[in-house]
Amino acid sequence: MVVNDVGVRVERAARAEDGACRHLLLWRAGPGWRMVSSAVLGGGLGERAWVLNAQVRPGYSRMDPAGHLAELAAGQGLVGPGVGLMTAAEVDDCTRAEDGGVTALVTAGIGVALWAADPAAAAVAYRPGTINILAVVPAAVEDAGLVNLLATATEAKVQALLDAGYDCSGTPSDAVCVAVRAPGAGTPGDPFGGPRSVWGSRLARAVYRAVREGAELDRERRAEGPAVAHPATLPGCRVPDVCEARPGVAARVVTR
Repeated sequence: MVVNDVGVRVERAARAEDGACRHLLLWRAGPGWRMVSSAVLGGGLGERAWVLNAQVRPGYSRMDPAGHLAELAAGQGLVGPGVGLMTAAEVDDCTRAEDGGVTALVTAGIGVALWAADPAAAAVAYRPGTINILAVVPAAVEDAGLVNLLATATEAKVQALLDAGYDCSGTPSDAVCVAVRAPGAGTPGDPFGGPRSVWGSRLARAVYRAVREGAELDRERRAEGPAVAHPATLPGCRVPDVCEARPGVAARVVTR
């Protein structure tokens, strides 16, 4: 994915893994970006040059996801610090929304829905389910405001899930990444990122729409039954901008 004057372009790549073709999404952000993320690779807060969202097989059991993601990033020629996300959801079905310059990109796999503070959760065996959110804000924001943007994105996610008919606050392994421009020398960033701040409100609306569409699409996909992935990469697996193929939802190449 590359941010330019027309918005966010989403690159899709592919590799053969675990007996099937697995897709991944890339944002080659380049220099000048600061990100806050809960991702297993490159999480925390700091300068980051790229974001990778990799699809893995259902029942993924590797105990070194950060190392795995680093391998995938290197395979795509990504260098320097970046953020690596992982999901068993079909990344071909990523959804995108924009509001006032903010772009939100979401992959939703809601096979395991839960309430974060459910007192019975400790007695239930862990099973992953993943909603991955990337939000890109084209403005400099101070660290406190950036952390607040992360919280705002999470609030918008929960609102979208409820409005889409889900009785949950998310899944056990949701991840969020928010990117903002690095401040220039002597130029302070925006200190605010709450839902009523300029950039927070735009981010909230974009995340809400992308999560709601992704949640509804995930429900439809599950009603159709599991997809059958092809065993090797195909020419159509690599797409320079999946959002050009179909507004909102990327083109799919899996077969049922």
